[in-house]
Amino acid sequence: MSWKLPPLGAVRVFEAAARLGSFTKAADELGMTQSAASYQIKLLEERAGTPLFVRKTRQIELTEAGIQLAPEASSAFASLADAWLAVQGGAGGVLSVTTMQTFASNWLAVRLGAFQLMHPELAVKVEASARLVDFNREGMDVGIRTGSGSWPGLASHYLFKADYCPMVSPRLAQSVGGIRTPEDLYKVPLCCAHDPWWKNWFEAAGVPFEAGRVIHGPDLGSQVYDAMAAMSGQAAAILTRNLYDALIAQGQLIQPFETMGSDGDGYWLVYLESRRNTSRIKVFRNWILNQTEEVRKLEAR
Repeated sequence: MSWKLPPLGAVRVFEAAARLGSFTKAADELGMTQSAASYQIKLLEERAGTPLFVRKTRQIELTEAGIQLAPEASSAFASLADAWLAVQGGAGGVLSVTTMQTFASNWLAVRLGAFQLMHPELAVKVEASARLVDFNREGMDVGIRTGSGSWPGLASHYLFKADYCPMVSPRLAQSVGGIRTPEDLYKVPLCCAHDPWWKNWFEAAGVPFEAGRVIHGPDLGSQVYDAMAAMSGQAAAILTRNLYDALIAQGQLIQPFETMGSDGDGYWLVYLESRRNTSRIKVFRNWILNQTEEVRKLEAR
């Protein structure tokens, strides 16, 4: 087959510039001068017969043609790098994972050591952030997201529900004679009392949420910190049940009620569909699906 391809060296410069948003940064990444990088882009644009970037003062932007080409170029180079790695011996290198802070600290961190022991050749880099990364441009391998599982261009695998319920420390529960009915929660402070999860949970429990009876606890802006406040006995917190198994098992938190609140969301493993067969992604995918299999079985009952 005769491939009708542009100069691959120029495509490589284009991909870096599109991803980094700068000819200078692309040149630095590729170990060339800025003028050399600019020349390669100009050469590619001449071959394409159309501009790929809009040049502005100290800034570049992709044209429509550039926007069309950029993700395909990134995907092609990623696939080539993955294939080359496989030829050299498998799933080595660095696996980059993006996920929310709550999942990273309460689920992933307590299990990641076992994964590393199973795959010592593979280093794992975790970015804990609420933002949704652009997998085409930011070089992330996999992500853990909450939602319905539908994100254009991404393969997704369901892990478990993101349902939530109140949790308290045993000490706080004892201090008010126990938490046995939803109304007992009005005896203790509630973390982030304005969070709509509280109202949703009370309604799921068949009890109206009476905001005027609430004792307001700390409003810390993060489920991670709410859980810490609950463990220290400061307040009750409304937490994602599946992320706190370990703390419940250790007796640091108790779940007084079986009733769950739900937004219909779940936790999902996601990655670019075009990288489904990447060795390090396959290794991580198999591991995390195995780790969450029992939870899914319990949910299916």
